[in-house]
Amino acid sequence: MIALYFGTAQKVATLVEKQRSSTQHQTGRILALCLLLPSTVQIGRAATPVHLSDSEALRIGRKIWQNECNGTVAGLTSWNAGEDFASLGIGHFIWYPQGVHGPFEESFPKFLAFAQERHANIPNWIQHLPARSIGEEPACPWNSRSEFLRDQNSQKMRELRQFLAGTVDLQAKFLVARLQQSLAKMLDEAAPAERANVERQFARVASTSHGCYALVDYVNFKGEGVLHSERYRGQGWGLLQVLEPMDGSGDGAAAAREFSNSAAAILRRRVQNSPPERHEARWLPGWLNRVRTYTGNS
Repeated sequence: MIALYFGTAQKVATLVEKQRSSTQHQTGRILALCLLLPSTVQIGRAATPVHLSDSEALRIGRKIWQNECNGTVAGLTSWNAGEDFASLGIGHFIWYPQGVHGPFEESFPKFLAFAQERHANIPNWIQHLPARSIGEEPACPWNSRSEFLRDQNSQKMRELRQFLAGTVDLQAKFLVARLQQSLAKMLDEAAPAERANVERQFARVASTSHGCYALVDYVNFKGEGVLHSERYRGQGWGLLQVLEPMDGSGDGAAAAREFSNSAAAILRRRVQNSPPERHEARWLPGWLNRVRTYTGNS
């Protein structure tokens, strides 16, 4: 069982997971997201747990796979033009080469650690990659996009795709764990006067399994919104920035609609603020289509 505990006073998130001998190809188990809301945050009803079955967790993973990779195995290993990092897995987890330090959070080494702790069958060549330095994760073995593309049909790349295609459920759980940790980060970053509302809005959206999908997808898609390096003209576009202007009180469909509308507004603002050389307007239609799926009507 995975239990998520949210509390304004403590601003902590604790992951409790029962260890198992294998994390791959298991079905029929229950993944429970227990949202225990503190008494300091009033949302108009008693807190109730949101239960996600394995099939629901896998559905979230497959939906994110569709969002990020068009649901293809080939899309699990990509390196976008104009970027200096590989994007891997259903969540396009970032992996920087040696010596590259970009503004975006590097997540693929964290997923590898998550998978290793759960005894996943990680390709042997990945396990033997040297660390960047003592105590650090290994760097991406491809140093450029051209190197990466030339190696598309190599044994390494085939093994990497096989590993990623076989751990969709595990990647989904990794994304849920990231969401769990995001609330504490956002509350630390938010202005003190805004923290109760941020937590209230988070809980509203998380009140249904589809809302959980929206939160998991957006935090993977655009981050928590707490890194100052991920801002244009001082304005971020992460989950925190989406939650801050929300002020509704209804749960379920009402929360999902407000979250979708807020996300669309924040993404439009990002494009308006973006440097002209990034040509981000080309991506906006796809981004807006993506956040429309958060309403549950797409």
